Amino acid sequence: MSIQKTTKNDIDLFIKAHSKWQIKNGKLSKAFVFNNFTEAFGFMYEVALIAQHNDHHPEWFNVYKKVFVQLITHEAGGITKKDFELAKAMDKIASKEGLKF
Repeated sequence: MSIQKTTKNDIDLFIKAHSKWQIKNGKLSKAFVFNNFTEAFGFMYEVALIAQHNDHHPEWFNVYKKVFVQLITHEAGGITKKDFELAKAMDKIASKEGLKF
């Protein structure tokens, strides 16, 4: 069973409901800023457990207290519901970690 890309309308609705996320280079993107490195790393650890369980892994980069994330489903060639679900999980985890915007 192949995974289907979402429509532009689906993406627009997601962005409207989750305004800190945006589309960059065809990927769902967000920068998370925490109070310190430990919070940023803790966030990445918790997300890694969910990503591994769901076999859906983010493209991300960490510098000190910042985590830059890009989500795309490579096998579908675009953004899918898997990306939306992981993005929502990231937001939920980040809200526990003292996230600053």
